[in-house]
Amino acid sequence: MPPPAPDAPTVRYERSGPVATVVMDRPEYRNAQNSAMTYALDDAFGEAAADDGVKVVVLAGAGDHFSAGHDIGTPRRDAHLPHPRRAGLWWDHCGKDGAESRFARESEVYLGMCRRWRELPKPMVASVQGACVAGGLMLAWVCDLIVASEDAFFADPVVRMGIPGVEYFAHPWVLPPRVAKELLFTGDRMTAWRAHELGMVNRVVPRDQLAARTAELAARVAEMPRMGLALAKRAVNQAEDLQGLHSGLDSAFGLHHLAHAHNAETAADPLGGMDVRAMKERGR
Repeated sequence: MPPPAPDAPTVRYERSGPVATVVMDRPEYRNAQNSAMTYALDDAFGEAAADDGVKVVVLAGAGDHFSAGHDIGTPRRDAHLPHPRRAGLWWDHCGKDGAESRFARESEVYLGMCRRWRELPKPMVASVQGACVAGGLMLAWVCDLIVASEDAFFADPVVRMGIPGVEYFAHPWVLPPRVAKELLFTGDRMTAWRAHELGMVNRVVPRDQLAARTAELAARVAEMPRMGLALAKRAVNQAEDLQGLHSGLDSAFGLHHLAHAHNAETAADPLGGMDVRAMKERGR
């Protein structure tokens, strides 16, 4: 596959009746999320939220994989570039040093954006195939429902970097605590069927039926009244927050950045000297 043009879009937005489909479109990089994709996703979700004709949003990934996580090494990694603040009022990370820069950026593009998207008042359905790893988990977890293909797998291997988990640390709410610990302690992949057994995934379907079965579920949900859907979503989200999700995310985010700072003092960089190749080798 030839490399994409420098200005190639990272996200596609499609609408069919009451269902909007947002497609991550960097298949040559397994839909690794750079900042351009993050803000393109935010644009797409904002468009869906503002469109009175849209009642349900589907999030999908082009190609063989849903998302391999944050972009930590593609030719279009753009973590150094400035972007307008949308998820909070923390200052821009550019021109800052050390923890001030990293905390500011990740407060915006990772934790802040995921919280923002979780509050979208229309049901969101993740359509997951192949890899759903680290930052990919974050995107799937902010969705209300997950349909996974039989070849899908889920993993958060960032403990290999000495970091306690991804920035949107919903692990103990989407999984039983001991399973969450196993996922983190080993970095191993969880199959779609295991995720379904544990309640993290709603449905598992054959790979060639993923799009159609996701569309069927989205259409079924879209039959409900818009206000009823919005209030039901809010009620469940509030229940999770009363169970500690909101404060738990803040607490884990602080530990995440303690790990970055420790790595910066004791290793080659805030990622503990790990890049894509090293992460793959460590995972064998």
